[in-house]
Amino acid sequence: MPVCAEDEVLLQIHYCGICGSDIPRVLTKGTYHFPTIPGHEFSGVVVYDPQGKLNGTHATVFPMLPCGTCAMCREKVYELCENYDYYGSRRDGGFAEYLAVKRWNIVPLPQEIPLLDGSLCEPLAVAHHAAARLLVAKGDHVLISGAGPIGLLVGQWLRAMGAETVYFFDILPEKIDYARKLGFSEYDGSMVDSALEGTGFSDALGKCLKAVKPQGRLVLMGNPSREVTLSQDIYWQILRKELTVTGTWNSSYRSDRDDWAASVEALRTGTVQSAPVISHVFPLHQVEEAFKVLKDRSRFKNRIVLKTVMEEL
Repeated sequence: MPVCAEDEVLLQIHYCGICGSDIPRVLTKGTYHFPTIPGHEFSGVVVYDPQGKLNGTHATVFPMLPCGTCAMCREKVYELCENYDYYGSRRDGGFAEYLAVKRWNIVPLPQEIPLLDGSLCEPLAVAHHAAARLLVAKGDHVLISGAGPIGLLVGQWLRAMGAETVYFFDILPEKIDYARKLGFSEYDGSMVDSALEGTGFSDALGKCLKAVKPQGRLVLMGNPSREVTLSQDIYWQILRKELTVTGTWNSSYRSDRDDWAASVEALRTGTVQSAPVISHVFPLHQVEEAFKVLKDRSRFKNRIVLKTVMEEL
């Protein structure tokens, strides 16, 4: 059982999603040190607060622990901290029954939001951060490469922001089929106002650059697993169309721009639906089976979530 410091609370974790970044962390590359409990997309109930203020609070958690002293932290741009810690990768995270969590990182959830949905707040906040950087105007046509969980969440945000059409392309036909069931469109070669590259692969990047209209915008979100290269012809797309290419990283957690507050409110109002993104829920003791499903290319899956309690409150 974790021991709480004065600036921490004890969270009984109910659900924790398995992020795509957890796959190499668990199966190939490893973590920053061993042992480490992974998991950074989690929700639960505060069962002990040394100050007695948050007991019983349903919550999710901003998983980044900024240093508080670097240049970006002094500007409160915590997602760009130079010396951050992180629940689930650099320190123990949410594939567990209990975790001592810094009080500052606690994001309260309204009681009407199921804790299963609350576990999607982290990818939902990341998706909101990315979608906002596209600067979508009402009636825009947008292309997303990669119809995985984050891509589908970005697509929902873009519709809420006024996009008329959200196109997807993916190497897996079943993912495109699923995106179409959610009301999105398969990319048909049309020119688009902006695009989000969500895979980290060279071919997908090239396709997005070709698709964007002159003076359009491309946001890069996909983590590359290998070298990303551009041919001369694709590079010319950026120059001759005067495209704006920008990156997106993590999510904002500050008073003037809070992707987490936006995500909680979207779940509360139903602006964004988390249920269609979750394909499997496994009890914690079946975590190995959950990773087998993730590795099995013959089985359709979106976000896989671990349930870490026997019964919800």
